[in-house]
Amino acid sequence: MPDDDDAPISVQDAKRLFADWKAAPALVLAVSGGPDSVALMWLMTRWRRALARGPRLLAVTVDHGLRPEAAREARDVKRLAQSLGLDHRTMRWAGDKPKTGVPAAARAERYRLLARAARGVGASHILTAHTRDDQAETLLMRLLRGSGIAGLAAMARQSERDGVMLARPLLNVSKSQLVATLKRAGIAFADDPTNRDTTFTRPRLRALLPQLAAEGGDARSLARLAARLARANAAVEVLADGAERYLTLTGRGVSQHPHGMTFDAEAFAGMPEEVRLRLLMRAIDRIGHEGPAELGKVETLLAALDRSFADRRGPKLAQARLKQTLAGALVNLAGGRIRIEPAPARRRMAGR
Repeated sequence: MPDDDDAPISVQDAKRLFADWKAAPALVLAVSGGPDSVALMWLMTRWRRALARGPRLLAVTVDHGLRPEAAREARDVKRLAQSLGLDHRTMRWAGDKPKTGVPAAARAERYRLLARAARGVGASHILTAHTRDDQAETLLMRLLRGSGIAGLAAMARQSERDGVMLARPLLNVSKSQLVATLKRAGIAFADDPTNRDTTFTRPRLRALLPQLAAEGGDARSLARLAARLARANAAVEVLADGAERYLTLTGRGVSQHPHGMTFDAEAFAGMPEEVRLRLLMRAIDRIGHEGPAELGKVETLLAALDRSFADRRGPKLAQARLKQTLAGALVNLAGGRIRIEPAPARRRMAGR
């Protein structure tokens, strides 16, 4: 990509951006009508035309029903898609909307609908138009929430969501480049006022970015930091994989039955803290029945285990005791073993 953040994206740039999906059978493009997603649709359409054989493209617009303008914007996207010779589908968020946590709920519903559309046409990937600017904002949001390394790695170029692969080909592209691309092509796009609504966290952080940029913390440097953290996170994941294999192959961490796992407490205690944390989180997420465990709660559980290990090694470690539940998993330290199994279902309170 060119270093000039205001330079339109060329045909050759687009060829490099989308090369990973040349052999896909079909691709779903998430197109809201804003500049980023409209640019994605425009660029991918040109890219697909240049291929002798390539994936079928389906543009999908999700109307959340939260703004009166959304239906018109979906129709505008449909008209543009048709003018480009592209199939288009509008999907709507039906039913009651939550009173709080609207952005998160809308995002979850959007991906659910996009995944349904992808499965319907046999698409291998959903492509979104997240940019370098979005990556920088995501890093800042997670930093303020106190996320760990995995969270601070921000968005990956490819990940799995709702049973379908999610791809973000524009993560290293600035929003200004996409706007410049559309202006050169003479293509209009929608302006979503919620992107400036400071009642939400992301627009408030977006408003701070010019001040951060003045101190050297522009979107490019923040996205570079996220990439470096992603690299570090991948390395720690390899270490955790190796630790899990070691515990299993040596008989120090084995599945006792289809729904349980044990670790040898002494072997576990001798591993680096971040590796222990990830081993615990993986086991709880696999075995528990109340959704993913929160990082902070797993950290608290690990600290409790470490206190139980303190000054106990060898035969003395068998005397350590701890029993806690977390995210639907029961973690039991006894007899020198850490056993993780499904927690009993919580009883309903009387009178309910």
